[in-house]
Amino acid sequence: MLLLIDIGNTNVTLGVYKNEKFVLTARLATETGRTADQYAIDIRDVLSLHGENYKDIEGCAISSVVPSVGDAVKRAIERLCNVTPLSLGPGVKTGLNIKIDNPAQLGADLAAGAVGAIAKYPLPCIVIDMGTATTISLIGENGEMLGGAIAAGVRLTLKALFENTAQLPSVNIEAPADIVGKNTVDCMKSGLVFGTASMIDGMIERMEASYGKPCTVVATGGLSKEIIRHCKREINYDENLLLDGLLTIYEKNIL
Repeated sequence: MLLLIDIGNTNVTLGVYKNEKFVLTARLATETGRTADQYAIDIRDVLSLHGENYKDIEGCAISSVVPSVGDAVKRAIERLCNVTPLSLGPGVKTGLNIKIDNPAQLGADLAAGAVGAIAKYPLPCIVIDMGTATTISLIGENGEMLGGAIAAGVRLTLKALFENTAQLPSVNIEAPADIVGKNTVDCMKSGLVFGTASMIDGMIERMEASYGKPCTVVATGGLSKEIIRHCKREINYDENLLLDGLLTIYEKNIL
């Protein structure tokens, strides 16, 4: 049994892979103040809740964009399972041809998502990951990471509106009945959902124009399922894209 862990700024996503399929995905809150022992207890309890035994874990791979939490989770797995996790970073074989100015700056989440997309989808491909930030990556037809764009995530945008204005409330992130809102709440929902969907459509169009060829488009993370159904462009939703990429990377390095 393998444990794949993707650590983002908001959530720690756990995936249990056995019998050639994911049998469990679960999420914990990303909290920088938690210790390795606390994360070990959380991971043990989540696995137990879903009927899995932590003692069956034979290997682990971790991608993290929060270094302190990545270190704590790595130590937690070592103590809990007596397994040394593979931490995605420099020196780890990904098979990814990284063609950005400084390949060492490529985030672990972007690398895992790109590897997952290359394994599962026709190339060239645009990968959209909607978490705390919304990242859009372009992968060339030969599997090369060409670069991308980063924008504020939907929840981060909502937080900025709520905390930095005197009269705008916090709202649920869901589409209103019409794009033209008739009250403050619906106007905010329209901007958050339809505005983000329009940005995604526009960025896809511009990236394809820059590359010169149509691309497969896949989205993962956070609120992507809610947003992409309002996009005009056809977009594949893949909840476990980063975990699939982590699995592929683990197999390249360990098996």
